[in-house]
Amino acid sequence: MEHWRAESESAQLLEGMSESETHFCTASSPSTRTYNYTSTRRSGNTIYTNEHFSSNVLRTFANMRKEGRFCDVVLIASMIKEDSAESEGVRNIRIKAHRAVLAAGCPYFSAMFNSAMKESKLECITIKAIDGSSLIELVDYLYSGQLLISVRNVQNLLTAASLLQLICVRDACSRFLLEQLDPSNCLGIEQFAITHSCTQLAHSATTFVQQHFSQLVKYDEFLALSKDEVIRIISLDQLTTTGEDKVYEAVVRWVMHDLENRKSAFPEILSHVRLSLLPRDYLTDRVDPDCLIRQSSECKDYLLEAYRYHLKDEKVEETERNRPRQPIPLSKLIMLIGGQAPKAIANVDVFDLDSLRWISLSDLPQRRCRCGGFNGSLRVRSVDAYDFHTDTWFAAPSMDARRSTLGVAVIDQLMIAVGGFDGSTGLSSAEAFDPRQGQWMPLPSMTVRRSSVGVAALGASVYAVGGYDGNTRNCLDSVEIYEPRANRWRSGPSLTSRRSGAGVTVVGDRLVAIGGHDGPVVRESAEILNSDCWTLLPDMNECRRNASDDGTSNLSSIEFLTVSSLEQQFWTHLSVSTNQPRSYAGIALLPKTA
Repeated sequence: MEHWRAESESAQLLEGMSESETHFCTASSPSTRTYNYTSTRRSGNTIYTNEHFSSNVLRTFANMRKEGRFCDVVLIASMIKEDSAESEGVRNIRIKAHRAVLAAGCPYFSAMFNSAMKESKLECITIKAIDGSSLIELVDYLYSGQLLISVRNVQNLLTAASLLQLICVRDACSRFLLEQLDPSNCLGIEQFAITHSCTQLAHSATTFVQQHFSQLVKYDEFLALSKDEVIRIISLDQLTTTGEDKVYEAVVRWVMHDLENRKSAFPEILSHVRLSLLPRDYLTDRVDPDCLIRQSSECKDYLLEAYRYHLKDEKVEETERNRPRQPIPLSKLIMLIGGQAPKAIANVDVFDLDSLRWISLSDLPQRRCRCGGFNGSLRVRSVDAYDFHTDTWFAAPSMDARRSTLGVAVIDQLMIAVGGFDGSTGLSSAEAFDPRQGQWMPLPSMTVRRSSVGVAALGASVYAVGGYDGNTRNCLDSVEIYEPRANRWRSGPSLTSRRSGAGVTVVGDRLVAIGGHDGPVVRESAEILNSDCWTLLPDMNECRRNASDDGTSNLSSIEFLTVSSLEQQFWTHLSVSTNQPRSYAGIALLPKTA
């Protein structure tokens, strides 16, 4: 090791030197004799700093602890063996350590060893209320500065870190749990965060609960809640649901899960359901006949209150049971999958609407245009699914028919594939994929063959809008509506213009058809379905069919409709373009969960 001799104490030396006169020598590696050395001689003194010194000392302490050298304290904690009954699997573990290291890295031990507590003099100290395996991991952390956090150990680690006042570890565990939030576990994480005073995690979990209420009620965590917890959640003004019917049905499901013990709690919980927000026909058809309602005079009163709300013409005073909810808007991601540029491509990109930034994801396993789609030579029936957690694609069950230029929508946990082109003829057929059963099943056919059809789910129905009829070789203005409960198609209101390859989506509770073409004429117009009538919206800045083909080439531009009032509606180009011009891409709007 290199040595430099100082003629005075370093503190005295630094005191007498200006910032420009002070230079440091830093060793590039403790195992080599090569140094980044700069100095300015002043009275024959040099300041030397070894940037690896602290980590080397800590590493040496860790080695000494491993060998049992100079250890002056033993920590004792209980640990339960995995896969053992609690009474049979409990054993004490002994952890040798150095008081100086524990006190330097952990406020809890610093206070213990510097106080008049009896533990400050003991050689063996029992640490209660901390799981032994977590204590081992945290002591290892104090000697290394590294800690592996996993789903298996995060809760015990956070609990132990809180007791030992290791705030940085507690916060790291909180961040890890935040990344794990999911409808299946958010209620448990929220309660855990509240119990351990993790304020930011608790706030984020509560927000997640409000935003994902419709999904979380399907999981066992919701069914395991106490009455008071159910009331707390359904009373939240910012609960995000497609309608108050989801709240009512969740409450009924919770009660029916343990009817004998929960039946008596139903009237109190129902008082927090905003029955007045339910459609009148839902009150009549679903709520009124419910045996839980009919067996309780209190519940009948709440139902009558809701009926009276619907009968009054004048404005009704706002109460807790008729106040509209104000959902927290979810941040969104736009996923752009495959497409034609000008040949079939496998590229997948995600657009973050918050940062206005494109992010490239793993490519599709094969080039294609849309689900099913066209791979550059053949129409295909294969389907690929994407796992966001691993950024990987995997094969899903194939459709029964080969389909390109089809329309796809999701309703009641079913993915509906409608129409398309199989390489020789347009298709009127449709099929549905049930992820719970892992298979496709046939649906009734439409009355018309439709390729390049726009499809979207609105309410309890799926709309097939426009398209191209291969038989008559005409673009279509007709609309067909699939009703899953009746398992049938019926005619819907016709568009104002023929549109093949239109973009079709739902905005609020309205269906919108954008662009498309009628033969060689590519449209810049758009229209919205109001009740049973389509009404024109302002024209876009550019003609578009199949999302971004203007009739001569693919576009990379993006435009959106701004609605400041009924009179002030206009399309605006986004400042950001797509990564590459493409048409016939699959597009999905997804919630941003992290």
